[in-house]
Amino acid sequence: MKIYGYIRVSSIDQNDDRQIIAMNELNIPKRRVFADKQSGKDFDRPAYKKLVKKLRPGDLLYVLSIDRLGRNYEEIQNQWRALTKEKNVDIAVIDMPLLDTRREKNLLGTFIADLVLQVLSFVAQSERENIKKRQAEGIAAAKARGVHMGRPAKSTPIGFGSFVRQWEQKKIPLSNVLEKCGDMSEATFYRKLLEYRYSFKRKR
Repeated sequence: MKIYGYIRVSSIDQNDDRQIIAMNELNIPKRRVFADKQSGKDFDRPAYKKLVKKLRPGDLLYVLSIDRLGRNYEEIQNQWRALTKEKNVDIAVIDMPLLDTRREKNLLGTFIADLVLQVLSFVAQSERENIKKRQAEGIAAAKARGVHMGRPAKSTPIGFGSFVRQWEQKKIPLSNVLEKCGDMSEATFYRKLLEYRYSFKRKR
């Protein structure tokens, strides 16, 4: 029997320190701790897939919390079933001692574990949805206050109008304009050009 650990960091929760500490406290060898840093766009977990291939019947897998197994209720249920029923692996959820398949493998013990699993996986999905909702509301509120989201906008270089006039009069090529503007990209130049012309019209 071998002991493994699995860590997953999502776009919502980018700090894996707590999970790493938990695995270290259990003295799980580092070579048997698998970690995924997954974006919010997909659920392609290469480390998890490698872990599943290594697991053998009777092995024990530790996860800090139930939501590390999936993003929603259905995924958590499916992964739990695949690991415990198909791979015959034991799972221990560190944050929830009741979810430890090594405990009382009688009918009552299995019933209690399944019931707790269903409740917690539902709660995990609900919490994730609430976090995403709060993030969206926070972003909307910040935009309403005029807070710029994302990269700071580049300011228009000093002398930009003069460079534009020289370029329009074919006195200098565009490459020179971009160089004079601090190696500005063409896309940024044309965006700044539109802003410049719009502001110039408003002043007239």
